[in-house]
Amino acid sequence: MIAPTRRAGAESIVLEVRVQRASSGPGTPPDRDLSDWAAAALPGLDHAAELTVRLVDEEESRRLNAQYRQQDKATNVLSFPSGSDEALRQLLVESGEPVPLGDLVICVPVVAREATEQGKSTRHHWAHMVIHGVLHLAGYDHELSEDADIMEAREQAIMDQLGFPDPYRAI
Repeated sequence: MIAPTRRAGAESIVLEVRVQRASSGPGTPPDRDLSDWAAAALPGLDHAAELTVRLVDEEESRRLNAQYRQQDKATNVLSFPSGSDEALRQLLVESGEPVPLGDLVICVPVVAREATEQGKSTRHHWAHMVIHGVLHLAGYDHELSEDADIMEAREQAIMDQLGFPDPYRAI
């Protein structure tokens, strides 16, 4: 399903979020929430864009994590940027076609388990995982400590704007 998110007052779709549900579980958010959280992570978006959010089980998450990150375990969220070169991106923007941002793969049982372990509501943790993943698609990273500080501050600001508590503060 495509859950379009429009900027207030905008006539055209700014962000199209395609949701693929290969897994489900209690507390799995509706497409509209996934789309709204993704859009909140991209407040300066000035052109049409699209991304896919795939909800998976632990087996698929583990397989993808092993294949692309050489870690043989399921993980909460994987981000796969589209890799579009600048010339293609500019062509799409000029034509009004959506620019592909990439794909997020979110593991339903891992997110549920982490929410419980961290004492967070499932909804809170889902919002954080979507925002975290989209920020990776937008170029943020946390490999170096100074980059992690920048990314975490951005996540905290977005979560606060959405009315969620700081995802890094112990509850």
